[in-house]
Amino acid sequence: MEHELHLCDLPVGSIGKVTRLLAIGLPRRRMLDLGLIPGTKIECVRRSPLGDPTAFHIRGAIIALRYEESQQILIKPL
Repeated sequence: MEHELHLCDLPVGSIGKVTRLLAIGLPRRRMLDLGLIPGTKIECVRRSPLGDPTAFHIRGAIIALRYEESQQILIKPL
């Protein structure tokens, strides 16, 4: 099995596939509502000048996630 990365470590312009969520409770529910379910492809579009938040292309939408949120999402690089 290939190694997993935290979403926050995905380089700009790269694509990964969500493998699992580490968040629990309401943050997990919010991530699931955004479409971050295992198997979903996600692309890192851009980082803000200070590095936080980062914009991701998920299921046809651009979503900005803070470092703390993206650290709770594990992906497999594609």
